[in-house]
Amino acid sequence: QVQLVESGGGLVQAGGSLRLSCAASGRTFSSYVMGWFRQAPGKEREFVAFITQSGISTSYTDSVKGRFTIFRNNAKNTLYLQMNSLKPEDTAVYYCATRRPGSISEYNYWGQGTQVTVSS
Repeated sequence: QVQLVESGGGLVQAGGSLRLSCAASGRTFSSYVMGWFRQAPGKEREFVAFITQSGISTSYTDSVKGRFTIFRNNAKNTLYLQMNSLKPEDTAVYYCATRRPGSISEYNYWGQGTQVTVSS
């Protein structure tokens, strides 16, 4: 089992930046594809980005391409999401998650989330 704890959320003005962190327990962090998701009030949870085990490959939803960067430090068991040029529509609770091994879309372990609020 993996435990995930997000941090780094907060209130920021439009155009600002935040860096989210996701600390993972256990010694198997480096074996997981990791993802970031978000859920805005009244909306369904949506995919934001994922990164492969080595960090070589990443993928982003179109709305954050060029503004957000996902990266990881396997030695520190930590996943990150650097968010630049933030917009009010980025306001949401952000979650990190592990992808189930062998799956291309199923995420099985989730953190508790961290709130990001972008003011206009």
